[in-house]
Amino acid sequence: MMRYLKLVNFEINRFSKIYISLLLITLVSQFAGVIIVTKSLLKDARKIMSDERLSEAAYIATYNGIDFSHIANTLLFVGPIALSAVALIFYIFLIWYRDWFGKNTFIYRLLMLPTSRLSIYLSKATAIFLMVLGLIAFQIIILPMENALFNSNVPEALLNEMSISTITKASQVLALIIPSTFTQFLLSYGIGLMIMSILFTAIMFERSFRIKGAVMGLVYCGIAAALFLAPVFVIVLGKFHFYPNELFGLLLALGIIVTGLSIWLGSWLLKNRVTV
Repeated sequence: MMRYLKLVNFEINRFSKIYISLLLITLVSQFAGVIIVTKSLLKDARKIMSDERLSEAAYIATYNGIDFSHIANTLLFVGPIALSAVALIFYIFLIWYRDWFGKNTFIYRLLMLPTSRLSIYLSKATAIFLMVLGLIAFQIIILPMENALFNSNVPEALLNEMSISTITKASQVLALIIPSTFTQFLLSYGIGLMIMSILFTAIMFERSFRIKGAVMGLVYCGIAAALFLAPVFVIVLGKFHFYPNELFGLLLALGIIVTGLSIWLGSWLLKNRVTV
């Protein structure tokens, strides 16, 4: 267990500089977005009131005031979130291939460690998943601060104040990364964990059999996706109907099966096919 935790810590430390950079980019970009977009919104509001000779009350009645949803859907706000997502998706591949193609071919030293190769596999998966949760936690922490800054910069007469839960529901990106219910959390991040395990297994196929393995990996991705989405295909084809709770239960069960199968197959390939 201690070796596994050390490996997790080691993998996180290897990505720490880029990870901290992503956090700083998110912090600076979103706060800058709040300030810049708020000034732009106020300027536009004053121009409209001047051109149409509206009082603040009339402007509110006509245009519903200014709220944080105008900020949450801008590029300065959602851009860093998208950048972080792309970076972590890219790191799913980099976390393995860096070890093979780096200066010192570090994978040979890693595979010779006196520990189970399953620990190596799980430590990489755990490191990525913890970093995802860390980015989400960081967004949850700074969102109330950004909302407070926005509220303080908008005159009370023009402000349509929103709660944090309302803000997350009003933005498709925030609603995706910050689920409003535990069920949505399980579904969203369970699917993310499943996709990561499938990609890990596809990488193990490629590392085990090279060109043939790349094809096998793509085929495995297709089979895994088809298995998980089988209930959805059944509904779309009109063959059967599931109630929402039944569909969720099926997807959850299939997700657990696909994730478990992917972890087992990936670790088996790492143990028996990937050699040093």
